[in-house]
Amino acid sequence: MIDRPARRDPSRLVQAQGFREFVRDDWGPADRRVPEVPGAAEAAAAHRARLSEAFPGQRIAVAAGLAPVRANDTDYEFRADSDFAWLTGCYAEGAVLVMTPRAGGHDAVLHLREPAGPAEADFFASARDGELWIGAVPGLAEWSEALGVACRPLEELPRSLRGQLPAVLATKGLDPYLDAQVGAHSAELRTVLSELRRVKDDWEVAQLRAAVDATVLGFADVARELDQAVRAGGERWLQGTFDRRARTEGNGPGYQSIVAAGPHAPILHWTRCDGPVPDDALLLLDAGVELRTLYTADVTRTFPVSGEFSPAQRRVYDLVHDAHLAAMAEVRPGADYSAFHTAAMRVLAEGLHNWGLLPASVDKALDPDGQHHRRYICCGVGHLLGLDVHDCANARASAYNEGTLEVGMALTVEPGLYFHPNDLTVPPELRGIGVRIEDDLVVTPDGHEVISAALPTTADALAEWVRSHRG
Repeated sequence: MIDRPARRDPSRLVQAQGFREFVRDDWGPADRRVPEVPGAAEAAAAHRARLSEAFPGQRIAVAAGLAPVRANDTDYEFRADSDFAWLTGCYAEGAVLVMTPRAGGHDAVLHLREPAGPAEADFFASARDGELWIGAVPGLAEWSEALGVACRPLEELPRSLRGQLPAVLATKGLDPYLDAQVGAHSAELRTVLSELRRVKDDWEVAQLRAAVDATVLGFADVARELDQAVRAGGERWLQGTFDRRARTEGNGPGYQSIVAAGPHAPILHWTRCDGPVPDDALLLLDAGVELRTLYTADVTRTFPVSGEFSPAQRRVYDLVHDAHLAAMAEVRPGADYSAFHTAAMRVLAEGLHNWGLLPASVDKALDPDGQHHRRYICCGVGHLLGLDVHDCANARASAYNEGTLEVGMALTVEPGLYFHPNDLTVPPELRGIGVRIEDDLVVTPDGHEVISAALPTTADALAEWVRSHRG
């Protein structure tokens, strides 16, 4: 048996005086600039002002969080907490925002880890903070200049949180260092932040538009690769195609891309993406680009791989499209949030009843104690959208699904029908067909704008779109 050498521990280089002296000197200036996002600092300041109004006289602490460990000394990629990003425009791991009350509002201080420079052992010994490992990163001065916020070392966080008065509201479970400093937590902060984030300002809407524009490019990339996916590579090839675009245009996919061909299309969250792409199948593509500001798109199109719908595929698609149009017609300020859901479900239930697939009348199916049609669409038909693909999830029901739509809200509308291959209640020609159509909308004073309208939704236009990209 051959003994494998133990993994070398870089921290032991601390003991090598010659190395430490040699590595300390003769380093030129490093690029520590914060990537500029026009309007980000101003938007974050306005967001903090809204939160300040909600909690006068209280200290507030919100953490960026830490990358979860994947295995041993390997972490998953870090993504800043959405509430933290909304309040700061900062995406630094381990950072903590503290808002201290003053007359007329709050003062904000951002606590960050300072980068470990050549004079420190961590420069070479820490794979988390050492710049020989992770490269140059912005320092406190750079973050402060970019964000217009006072920045202090993370080691000073206890001083900002010391004492019982004024009380501290803090996000929980993101950062053990913050949890240890604060102790008791309240869910109220998360709830208020979710409810404040429901209505997007102009800067946020612009970010969502940019995310959708990048997503449209990704869908076109996928359509151009259909021939290759049919020959070899299958769903995984198409998933990688979209995800490459997402990594190029932004931070990456806003969620696990769903690339579901043929009998996988009825599976709501088919993220395994490990099947073939038959040339006569429908392909359900549910994907969105997340920008580096963390705003994400969420778009779905279901299209024929060959560029031509079969009669059965077209039959299902047209019913879903009718439901999609009926749902979007209900999106306007002052409307009940549930109205678009109700409208889509009625169209689907009526269509399924006309096809003889429901064991009850349409009214009985739509009754809360009926819901027979939900066998073929057990999910909802939309959700709020923003920094998270399912945004504002901590809001109270009265402010979300039981509330009303307001100007500036962003949401998806995504009805569908899902006939599983082994569902004996549907005729054989419909089994294995799944269709979802999802657009991203912003509520406007006059109704709504479909910001994903660059991708067609009618069956004829969508089939032509496929043919034009497949060549």
